[in-house]
Amino acid sequence: MSSATVTSVDAGPRAVARQALVAAPPPEIFALVADPRRHGELDGSGTVRDKVSTPERLEVGSQFTVAMKQYGLPYSITSTVTAHEPDRLIEWRHPMGHRWRWELTPQEDGTTLVTEIFDYSRARSPRAIEVFRFPAKNGAGISSTLEALVARFA
Repeated sequence: MSSATVTSVDAGPRAVARQALVAAPPPEIFALVADPRRHGELDGSGTVRDKVSTPERLEVGSQFTVAMKQYGLPYSITSTVTAHEPDRLIEWRHPMGHRWRWELTPQEDGTTLVTEIFDYSRARSPRAIEVFRFPAKNGAGISSTLEALVARFA
């Protein structure tokens, strides 16, 4: 896999996952993806805004609020961290039950295989997510996010 390639990954039913090889070690990438104040620096969907309320350091159970804008409408989302392994993994649950997950796998050459997953298998209304075509929309956003991450560390 070249550093500029984003590929689809099978993460199971009702999950959308993409991965890319990033020319940076996991701690550098984790510092960016595990800090909600910095999500706007990566966001490939165009929905994340700069207004964020978060604890200094996240851990399982931490909550953070991010200002968003979609379809021209501003709103905010408070998510809860559901998994956290420093420099390896962070996941948070949206109030509607779907989850966003980042997995960082170090490679022998000092690069990191980065996987971002939108998992709506436990969402309150997975069918509504499908009807409104969020899997495809979020897949495109994930690809753009990973492309920006690759470029940032190129």
